[in-house]
Amino acid sequence: MILVQNHLRQSNGNKNLYIVAMRVLFLFLGLLFFSVSIEAQQIPEKFVSHKVRKKETLFGLSEKYNVTIEQIKQFNPMIDKIGLKKKMILQVPVYPIVEIPVSKTLSDDLMYYPVKPKETKWRLAYRYGITIKELEALNPQIVEGLKFGQEIIVPKRSETETNLFEEKYNYYKVKPKEGFYRIEKKLGVTESELIELNENLLSTGLQEGMILKVPLKKTGNLKIENDLLVEKSNLLDSVFDHTFLKVVTILPFMTSEIEFDSIEQTLALLKKRNLHTLSIDFLMGMMMAFSKADSLGIRTVFEVIDSQNDKSTLLNEIERINWSSVNLVVGPLIPSNFDFVSQQQKLQGVPMLAPLSSRPIEFRSNVYQSVASTEKMRERMTQYLTKVIDTSQNVMIIADKVNASFAKKLEFQYPFAHRVRPEEGGFVLPDLIDSLLVDSIPNKVIFESQDLNLAANVTSLLNSQVSKERDVQLFTTFRSPIYDNANISRKDLGNLKFTYVGGSHPTASLVREEFEKAFQARFGDYPGKDSFRAYDVTLDALLRLGYQNSILIDGLGETDYLENRFLYEPNLGQGYQNIAFYLLQHQGYEIIEIKK
Repeated sequence: MILVQNHLRQSNGNKNLYIVAMRVLFLFLGLLFFSVSIEAQQIPEKFVSHKVRKKETLFGLSEKYNVTIEQIKQFNPMIDKIGLKKKMILQVPVYPIVEIPVSKTLSDDLMYYPVKPKETKWRLAYRYGITIKELEALNPQIVEGLKFGQEIIVPKRSETETNLFEEKYNYYKVKPKEGFYRIEKKLGVTESELIELNENLLSTGLQEGMILKVPLKKTGNLKIENDLLVEKSNLLDSVFDHTFLKVVTILPFMTSEIEFDSIEQTLALLKKRNLHTLSIDFLMGMMMAFSKADSLGIRTVFEVIDSQNDKSTLLNEIERINWSSVNLVVGPLIPSNFDFVSQQQKLQGVPMLAPLSSRPIEFRSNVYQSVASTEKMRERMTQYLTKVIDTSQNVMIIADKVNASFAKKLEFQYPFAHRVRPEEGGFVLPDLIDSLLVDSIPNKVIFESQDLNLAANVTSLLNSQVSKERDVQLFTTFRSPIYDNANISRKDLGNLKFTYVGGSHPTASLVREEFEKAFQARFGDYPGKDSFRAYDVTLDALLRLGYQNSILIDGLGETDYLENRFLYEPNLGQGYQNIAFYLLQHQGYEIIEIKK
C-alpha cells in the first residue's frame, strides 16, 4: 500500500498535499502442529525448519534439501489438506548420508575423471553429453557438490568427442517441464536455432537438466554467471516482515524558477534535460517502485521535498521533519547537497541513499553510494584486461594528459605495449597508428580519455584500420557519457568490439516491456533512463528494508533489476559502496553483456 505525502514547496511557501490511500492486506498463518509416523526403513537424524516463500514448490524444496516430495509430506500432513502456502513452517527431514561403495571395475562405456579446480557439475554434464541428474546418478557422493581432486565416474569419451566450451556462446540448463516454446519466450532463441547449435536434440529432445549452447546475444532477462545463464537475484519472491515504511526523497525541482503563469515558457523549459525534468523523471520512476512494492505487501508513506538546490531551504526542511519515523532518505541528487544533509545530526541514524551521481560523496555510517565509483569500475576493468591481453598480442595505449597517471599504471602492467600521446588539439596521427598496428596478430588498443573530439577521432581512425587482415579491438577502463554522443559512430564501436565496464545495462525483456507499458499507461509517456534508474534503486532499497529492515544484508549477494545491479560493501572508513557492474561489449549495433 502506498500513502503519499508530496511536499513540493514553491517560492510562495504553499504546500500541496496528495494522500493516496489503498487497501491493506494482512495475512496471518498460525503455527502448524503435526504428528509424524516414521517408517522403519529410514529414520531422519534431524529436522530443518523451513519458512515457505512466495512461488516455492514441493519439487523445488525436494531438490534443495535432497529429499522426496513424499518425505516432506510425511512430516507435514497439512500440505495434503490445504496445499503448500506462503509463510507455512515446514519440518524438513534430514537423513544420514549413506556412502555407496563404487566398484573399481567399470563398464566399457564409463571411466574415472579427477575433478579440477573450480569445475562445476553443469560444465562436466555438458562436456560429457549427459544431464546433471545423470551425472549425480553415476556419482551419488557429488549431490551436495564437487570437491577438487575427487574421482568421479563419467561416460567414456575421446577428446574429440567431448563438448568444448566456446567464448562466443552462453549455456543454459533446461528446467523441469520446459519445452522449446517456453525457452523461446525466456531467451528469444527459436527451436531451430537450438537444434542447429545442439544437434543431440534431434535424437534426445529436451530433457530436464540438459545443458544447451545458446547464442551469446540471447540472454533474455537472465544474467551470466561463469558462462551459465541463470535467473537474476533479487528479493521479489521473498516474505517481508517489515511491511510499513516511511521514505523521504529530496529532489531539485526548482519550482521557484518556473513561470507557472506562462504555459509556453513552462513547456519549453520542460522539453530540455535540466534539474526540473530530471527530478520529474526520477520521481515517476520512484512512484513505479512504490507501486511494485505495494503489490508485494510493503506499504509506504512517501514524502517529496523540493530542495530548490538551496542549502537554506534544505535546512528548513530538515528542522520540520520528524526523522525518528523515517526508514530511508533518497537523495539529494547533487553530491554537495547530499553531503550537507548527511552531516546533519538529526539524520545520523537514517539510511541515506545517493541515487544517481557517481561523483565522490562524503561517506558516513548511514550513507549508501548506489552508483559504483569510477575507481571501482577501473579496478574491475583492469582485472578483466589481465585475462584477455598478453604478450602474444600487439598492444597500444592511447591516453591524454588528464589520464597520464593512469596510463603509467597500464604501461607498468603491459611493458610491451606501445604508448601513443595525442597531438595538441586532440587528435592522433593516422600514419603513426597505421605503423603501430600489425596484420599478423590481434591488435588490442586501450583508450583513456573523456574528451569528445579525441574519442571521435580515435574511434573513427581505428575503425578505418579494421579489415580481414587486421584485427583491432578497443577497450577503455572508464566509459564516460561522451560515447553516447552522435559524433561517435555506433557502427565504428561495433566494428571495434568496444569493451568496457558499465554500471547499468538496458536489455530487452518481457519484464522491461511490462514496465514500459505500465509506465506509459500511468504517465502518458515512455520512461527515460532516469526513471529506470529511480525504479531500480528505490525498489531494491524497499525490498531490502522490507526483508530485513536493513539495506546491507549478509549473504544476499548481487541483486539485479531492469537495468541496474546492486552489491553493497563497507567503504574504507565508513559507509557503503555499490560495487556491482556489467562487462559490456559493442557487437554490431547492439551492446551485450559478456563474460567477466
